Amino acid sequence: MPVLNDQLDAAFLRGVRGFIFDCDGVLIDSFQANIAYYNFFRTHFGLPPMSLEDEQFTHTQNVFDSLKRIVPPEHYEAAMQYRHQVDYKSILPYVRREPGIRKLLSWLKAAGFPIGVNTNRTDTTSMVFETVDLLGYFDPIMTAGIAPKPKPDPAGMLAILDAWGLAPGEVVFVGDSDVDEMTARNSGVPFWAFKNQDLDADLHLPDFPTLLRALKRAWPEIGEELQGA
Repeated sequence: MPVLNDQLDAAFLRGVRGFIFDCDGVLIDSFQANIAYYNFFRTHFGLPPMSLEDEQFTHTQNVFDSLKRIVPPEHYEAAMQYRHQVDYKSILPYVRREPGIRKLLSWLKAAGFPIGVNTNRTDTTSMVFETVDLLGYFDPIMTAGIAPKPKPDPAGMLAILDAWGLAPGEVVFVGDSDVDEMTARNSGVPFWAFKNQDLDADLHLPDFPTLLRALKRAWPEIGEELQGA
């Protein structure tokens, strides 16, 4: 489980043909936004704010399982209806773009690599990407509202591979949670853990600037092509 750094031989990266990213905790820092969102439901049903354990759970799980955890069973259906009344725009000020991600995505896109997203968000993904200026980089974007089943089911990952015409071993999945780790394992895709060394990963990433420098070392000819374009 190597940790990527500036001394690591980056030649192994040349086998990667596509990059799939999780959203929350990877592309964006949405932990505080997530807490604010689910505490709307707690307040609505007369409950106190979430516990620390609930905050961690809801940050990595899909909205369906999260609501099952944070509201009593008898209120679950009402909570699902209340989702449509929550103004998610009030949450967006809490969302932050991960440092270095736009430079990385711009380089990958200019170099011709396919870039996708596999997230357990549902209908807020485009709104979040617009807020943090990440629209236009990803195709496809598989959400829990589009994939037949949410992560860690492999359906979303396999749909991306099918769209690209690539085999599981030709792409990597960058995630930050045990759900992402299981998703990668279930789909046969190599897993790169972002800022979480507790995960069982093929590679650990400390940040995106380090990854971009490694990619430029692995493909120096791409850098020359981009400079001459």
